[in-house]
Amino acid sequence: MTQKPQQKKIKWGIIGLGGIAHKFANDLITIEDAELYAVASRSQEKADEFAQQYGATKAYASYEDLANDPNIEAVYIATPHALHKDNALMCLEKDIAVLGEKPFAMNAQEVDEMIAKAKEKNVLLMEALWTYFLPHYQYVLKELENKTYGNILKIESDFGFTMPYDTDKRLFNKSMGGGSLLDIGIYPIFSSLSTLGMPNSIEAKADFFENGTDSSCDMIFSYDNDIKSYLKSTIKEVTPTEAIFYCENGTIKINREFHIPTTVTIIANGEQRTIDFGYNPDIFGYRYEAVHFNQLLRAGKTESDIMTFDFSKKLIKLLDDVREIINLEY
Repeated sequence: MTQKPQQKKIKWGIIGLGGIAHKFANDLITIEDAELYAVASRSQEKADEFAQQYGATKAYASYEDLANDPNIEAVYIATPHALHKDNALMCLEKDIAVLGEKPFAMNAQEVDEMIAKAKEKNVLLMEALWTYFLPHYQYVLKELENKTYGNILKIESDFGFTMPYDTDKRLFNKSMGGGSLLDIGIYPIFSSLSTLGMPNSIEAKADFFENGTDSSCDMIFSYDNDIKSYLKSTIKEVTPTEAIFYCENGTIKINREFHIPTTVTIIANGEQRTIDFGYNPDIFGYRYEAVHFNQLLRAGKTESDIMTFDFSKKLIKLLDDVREIINLEY
């Protein structure tokens, strides 16, 4: 029996080595056809430590040095929000495929620039909104699309946690895109956009910290037939962090925390059942988007058929629209 030739591993780089980069690296090294080849920080010591922890071959003390490495085929951008656009453009210019952490950039204009550059260079670009690729979320999307429990009547989706106010931390740094909306509000907004599409109108109100960073945001998206999405983000209190889809003949609830690997509860016909998707506790859940990205890259694709450019444009527009309503400027 002839042995199938071993597929060459895609060489990955990671730019920005904070908490989310650790989770992504943990999952990336479990993928057979991927190799964490290089990492980059503004600190050589931090880059060296990260590389050693996850077995990366190269550790760079500048993002530019990583982008100039001719061996890099794909890069995961995990820098603060305000740096996403420039980091992405730098890598795309070098013909490196880019998986850019959400939010894709700070506003719609920046996202348009990134997409234009990717098209000009004919290089793969995708927003890393990992929830879209998780099996439980894909299951819910199919149930809603098939109208298993009828049409959606209402959505309730929230994301809330607490953290001590500290302006030295990125989350509270307005210039870096800190605050609840861009960091976590994007998830409730995503739950509405991915199931009901663009709303007809938006209501929003927000509270702010003393430095102007938004501490919480309450939103109502209105659709045809008086269908509404009630959405909330906050870094002032712990909330259920669930996404609940109330349908004509039943309710689908993505349990805490809906944006990460979790369970789904179906309430219908006077009964309740919870579906366990058998997630590996050693995998954070970033593996699914990375596998999808690898498949796109191998197939010569320049755009995802799941996280499309159009979807990313709509998502950032909604974030922009909410910011305008609550008078949040960066």
